Amino acid sequence: MAQLVEQAVQAERAATEAERTARQAAEAEAAELKAYNEKLEHLVKEFERAKFGRSSEKLDPEQKELVFEDVETAISAAQAEHDDKQGQSAGGGKQSGRAKSGKARPMPKHLPKDEAYVEPQDTACPCGCGQMKKIGETRSRRLDITPTQYRIKETVQPRYACPHGNAGVTQAKAPAHLIEGGLPTEALIASIIVAKYSEHLPLYRQAQVFERQDIPVTRSMMADWLGHASYHLAPVVERMSELLKQSPKLFMDETVAPVLDPGRGRTKTGYFWALARDDRPWNGPDPPGVVFHYRPGRGGCHAEEILENFDGILQVDGYQGYCRLAEESRTGGAPVTLAQCWSHARREVIKATPKSGSPIADGLLKRVAALYEIEAEIRGCDPEDRRAVRQERSKPLVEELGRWVDAQHRRLSPKSNMAKALAYILRHWNGLCVFLDDGRVEMDSNPIENAIRPAPLNRKNALFAGHDEGGARWGLWASLVGTCKLNGVDPYAYLKATLEAVAAGHPQSRLDELLPWNFRQDAGQSG
Repeated sequence: MAQLVEQAVQAERAATEAERTARQAAEAEAAELKAYNEKLEHLVKEFERAKFGRSSEKLDPEQKELVFEDVETAISAAQAEHDDKQGQSAGGGKQSGRAKSGKARPMPKHLPKDEAYVEPQDTACPCGCGQMKKIGETRSRRLDITPTQYRIKETVQPRYACPHGNAGVTQAKAPAHLIEGGLPTEALIASIIVAKYSEHLPLYRQAQVFERQDIPVTRSMMADWLGHASYHLAPVVERMSELLKQSPKLFMDETVAPVLDPGRGRTKTGYFWALARDDRPWNGPDPPGVVFHYRPGRGGCHAEEILENFDGILQVDGYQGYCRLAEESRTGGAPVTLAQCWSHARREVIKATPKSGSPIADGLLKRVAALYEIEAEIRGCDPEDRRAVRQERSKPLVEELGRWVDAQHRRLSPKSNMAKALAYILRHWNGLCVFLDDGRVEMDSNPIENAIRPAPLNRKNALFAGHDEGGARWGLWASLVGTCKLNGVDPYAYLKATLEAVAAGHPQSRLDELLPWNFRQDAGQSG
């Protein structure tokens, strides 16, 4: 009797626990759906404000087009994330990437067509009568692109059946695509990404190219495709950032990102924080890479948040926002070592030099040039050798330079431009000397400046993001394209192969295979 009572109690507990679990799952799903709806509603309002609001009249037509494409891309990315989560909760396969509803316009007849037949692995009839006979086929068309030409890629799936009607029909599955049931191949999506984020051609201008060839591809369609693609490749960039922060030394710099505020017809200031690794000057084992983090401001708190769990050497310019990273009170990790940039120090003196010239500027530039000559000799050497040469040859020059700068600074009026430039050097002197004691450290942060150099051009042509989501999306693609270039990888080939791998169901457990520095152009990505 006692045993029966115990069993009943346990059964009741199990039922209660199951009910609680189901309730929590339902509440979580409801909260997720609410967040999705709020995000979607916000983006739609941004779009409507840009398109219909009175203040939008203050924007020129090109800026409005850029707002539209950024908002549409963000909406598509949000929808892809929502669809993917809905598919996972339903226990199904990949659900994201569905094409927008509506009847598609026919493709122009002048486009060449490439047919690809997908045959079943086996056409032997299950009834034993021999081979099945072809009874029909399924055709699906996608817009494809070679490096020089658009074309129609037509997939043909022949159907086979028993000639005697004794068995069913067999047909090969169609190849998987990122945009299920849609128009583009992964090659086309890759070419659009490269055109926008590497060649600085906004979507509305790409739409004009399609229109000239009578190809029915609009800005809105491309924004939809890029939104889905960015959702699927976001884990790759997150993994890149994670691996970069495991490095012993990184570069960091920030650059202005004007973000258009459609409601007021003007820009607000956001920032791209570029985090880069380039160990090639000392033959380091890790490949180069760069990740752009968009943030709405320039405060040091953003650098602190981005660099969470990094506690190595950070090479930066003289921006004071980085100083909090070197303090004991820093959140997110132990204090970092800040290595300052001699190129910026030299630049301060050049800016302070009058047109008539300055003996102080000449003296400083000559001394710094001597240090760079030594650096040129040891580029590519091991860290130990670089440190040894610097201790023997560079350190005495730096010590003499420090005494000379201090003496010149004392002679000048504190209010003069040159005194302020020399004060900048003295204020950052400890950081400027870090390279002497560590062969992994560079004299300057030029690698990171070179990595973010394309940003101003893209800012002019394509970076009037209509909202912060547009800035985040730009950072994602700039990270992939920039890292490809640092590693000598063709961005188009990488993105095409990676999107194809993702569409084919590349497992998350092998995410590192999709990193740009692991891409082998001759072999493509493994599926």
